[in-house]
Amino acid sequence: MLVSTKGRYALRVMIDLAEHQAKGYIPLKEVAQRQDISEKYLESIINLLVKANVLRGLRGKGGGYKLTKSPDLYTVGSILRLTETTLAPVACIDQGPEFCPRMGDCPTLSMWQGLAKVINEYLDGITIADLMKSDAPGDYYVI
Repeated sequence: MLVSTKGRYALRVMIDLAEHQAKGYIPLKEVAQRQDISEKYLESIINLLVKANVLRGLRGKGGGYKLTKSPDLYTVGSILRLTETTLAPVACIDQGPEFCPRMGDCPTLSMWQGLAKVINEYLDGITIADLMKSDAPGDYYVI
């Protein structure tokens, strides 16, 4: 599984909006500037999140975007499932027996299913609120 730029940026946008939610609707331009993401590329990500009812948009003066729910109700897994084709480590996990004729007697299938379960449980155990905390994993990385 390789998380795309779209998935990584979607998480950054969600965290940014969550951190600034007290201001109400946040203009796309502000998010793009803070996150150093092209506005054009950010529009496609925002549109995906709005269609999924993760974000709400408001046009005009005072408009922008905001979360539809509290940051603790969004998991990393739920956001990545919106942006990524799959979170499965191998194609046969998502595509089923019609994709792989060997699935019925594959000696590695249970291993891949177990890995998929671990990935999903891990990503579903982390919320946007968790990532907002300053002591989130990754903050202590030193070279």
